[in-house]
Amino acid sequence: MNAEIGDVSGNGTKKNIFSIAYCVQGRKKSLHGIFSCWFKRIFFRESGFHGLPLSGENGFTFLELMVVVVILGLLATYIAPRFMGRTEDAKAVKAKVDIAGLETALKLYKLDNGVYPTTEQGLIALVEKPSIGDPVPNWKEKGYLDKGKVPSDPWGRPYLYLCPGIHDDYDLICYGADGAPGGEGKNRDINSWEIE
Repeated sequence: MNAEIGDVSGNGTKKNIFSIAYCVQGRKKSLHGIFSCWFKRIFFRESGFHGLPLSGENGFTFLELMVVVVILGLLATYIAPRFMGRTEDAKAVKAKVDIAGLETALKLYKLDNGVYPTTEQGLIALVEKPSIGDPVPNWKEKGYLDKGKVPSDPWGRPYLYLCPGIHDDYDLICYGADGAPGGEGKNRDINSWEIE
């Protein structure tokens, strides 16, 4: 079944465009022959294009190759940002999302109880009924946060909560990568009153 690259006009006995060789069995050892055999076996099977291996063949099916390509694509989607310096940007976005979620929970708390938790009660009042300060008889039994815990900022520190706040009824602050007030770039503070 060794056929050379044939002419496409159909003259003579050479009718195959691709060189077919038994490359797995090593009968044709040129690089062109091995590649042609591999290409033919992967994409243009004589038994039809249904991805099932021909008897006695050890090649990959089209479906197997597509699964590998999809897996590599998914891995690249998750790993590439780490190597492209976008990790700190992603952490800043997560902090903004966390603050927005905490603001929603604080508003629900105020709807039930008429006031925001005090600075002394802290954000823990969103998941545990406050034992200090004014009583909150309408506190929601399961709390105001879905996961039942107050999230830490993306750098592993607690969000700063002030009530009454300096800029609003309450202030939520994340101090960025350095954990200190002020800073630029990745160290820039993320404040509730600056988030739109």
